[in-house]
Amino acid sequence: MKLNVIVDERALTVDVPPHMLHEAEDFYRTMDRDMDRGWQMGPEFIENPDKLQRCQIAANKLLVSLSTANETMITLMAGYILKRLPGITGVRIDTGGEMLHTELLYEKPMNAAPAPALSNTASRAEKLGKLEAMEQAGKDVTKVYQVGKSWRFAVRDLKTGEWLESGPMDTEQEAYEKRMRAYKRRLDELTGQKS
Repeated sequence: MKLNVIVDERALTVDVPPHMLHEAEDFYRTMDRDMDRGWQMGPEFIENPDKLQRCQIAANKLLVSLSTANETMITLMAGYILKRLPGITGVRIDTGGEMLHTELLYEKPMNAAPAPALSNTASRAEKLGKLEAMEQAGKDVTKVYQVGKSWRFAVRDLKTGEWLESGPMDTEQEAYEKRMRAYKRRLDELTGQKS
């Protein structure tokens, strides 16, 4: 598997042998346990990094490994990102000390069929009460974060489990408003209500 890595104006492709993804799982679990205790991501301490933030942390470790030419660690960190975020094609790593600004890049499917309305979610949603649905929606829609000069958030796709990053927005307020609409849509899906 390949991961495209963009650092400033430089781009490279890290080739991760498929067997390494399996063989390194114990190492990846150790990384996850370390991150379970929280992580300093730039000026912010994140108590419980989510999947996207964990991959931003791994991307930062990849950046450090690039600067020391540690090929093994470069491949391991690329493998972590590929394994934890299926469908990811690349990372644009922030070099200004802000891990939360690292962008995770996905290839958009050319002929993606629209998801059927509430097919899988309706049966699941009937099992969730309002409080459970609010908690789950909070996990399925990330907080707003800054990437360079733009603002984004991500939403977990209920069918695939993959994280889909929003397009860039100029202001934090605009991103927050769109994030709240995405949160409301997810809450409605989980409770079986229609907007």
